[in-house]
Amino acid sequence: MYLSPSERENIAFSSFPDSLQFEQGSQVHSFRIRVYLESSEAPADEEPRPPPLDGFMYGFSHFCQKRDPTSKRGYQQSSLVLLTRHQYPALYTSMISELGPLFHDHGVPMLETACHNIASWQSPSPGVTVELGFLGSVLHVELPLTSDSQQLAETNTFDEQFNPAVHLLASSGPFEPPPIQLFEASLAHLWSLWECLVLCEPILVFGPSPAMTSQAVWWLRDLLRPIPLAADIRPYFTIHDKDHSLLVNKAPPKAGLLIGVTNPFFEKSCAHWPHVLSMGRKSQAPRVVTGPSPGWTTKTHRRHISKDRQLLKSLEKACSGHEREQIQASLDMRRHFSARTNAMLVPLNRYLNTLMPSPVERNAGKARLKPFSASDFLASLNKSPSALPFKSASKKRAFYDKWLRSPAFGLWLARQEEVIGALLRDKN
Repeated sequence: MYLSPSERENIAFSSFPDSLQFEQGSQVHSFRIRVYLESSEAPADEEPRPPPLDGFMYGFSHFCQKRDPTSKRGYQQSSLVLLTRHQYPALYTSMISELGPLFHDHGVPMLETACHNIASWQSPSPGVTVELGFLGSVLHVELPLTSDSQQLAETNTFDEQFNPAVHLLASSGPFEPPPIQLFEASLAHLWSLWECLVLCEPILVFGPSPAMTSQAVWWLRDLLRPIPLAADIRPYFTIHDKDHSLLVNKAPPKAGLLIGVTNPFFEKSCAHWPHVLSMGRKSQAPRVVTGPSPGWTTKTHRRHISKDRQLLKSLEKACSGHEREQIQASLDMRRHFSARTNAMLVPLNRYLNTLMPSPVERNAGKARLKPFSASDFLASLNKSPSALPFKSASKKRAFYDKWLRSPAFGLWLARQEEVIGALLRDKN
């Protein structure tokens, strides 16, 4: 597959940590880089590659560092990278986690075996559950209907009870290590974080390793579903990325921008960003890495919706428990905020029903929704009970007023008009 020199450089920088992680060991992380059309066109003597699905390329890297007395640095570093067009972090993280160590130990033959395995797979079909043979094991995978479809453990299509150690919901974030560990220092602020996500507020995600930032960003992106992704996300972002000056500069950050970083440089260059989520667990020991202390910091956000204090208590308890308890708590956390995203859309879907054309209008060829009126929608909020525990009626109105002015609303409405329009035309 052809890669331009600038793409090769971007991938190379993105596949390695930009700070020392350990003396000897390995880790897995992922990244997302923009595909520029002028650089993706293969020369005549190169095999053309399929176009990106959303304008981006996704990379999943297994980074390995070993002691090497013959090197000036005293160690040897290498990364094996899996590139794809698909937003399937759980699937590809599992694959590179299995292939990486085998490749670093046994070399090219393991890579050839993996390629033969993948070549034998059928082309992916949306919404199906498949069993994929890979390096002597079987991956049990549920694929999403679309990149914005929710994949929930409670509604999975596996033939047995969902187990994240065995089953892969392709578009979800990885479950290993337990994601609750990432957010331990910010558990009490998860509800503010969720609001900022759905309101398309820019968030800087800082962590001591690319593995942590990429896992966190994928998890946060997952909680937005089924709202369409209306902004740029970068699970791991470096100062060498071709888009660095576009995304990180003195101007206010772009709406909904979500980037994961590890370089302390970003703490200064993003000092004007309104929200910072710093990964890590609570600890009494002094920090050995630079950067913001673990926790959630916001300059502008005031929460509109009440917390679920019972869930918060169980999450805090799980943080000091065994891994099995932390996995279950992570599932509970994901289910809760996914349900909140669905609940947020309830009054919007209710209002859309009032915009449906009547049978007479459909017979007259008007098979489309009536225009959406922001003022009429906001006025309708008090006519039905809320699906979310807003602190007050004024908070509810303020929340939806903000969302109607976000880029996510315009994209969501366009998708709804497209789907409903197709259904209405089919009925005719």
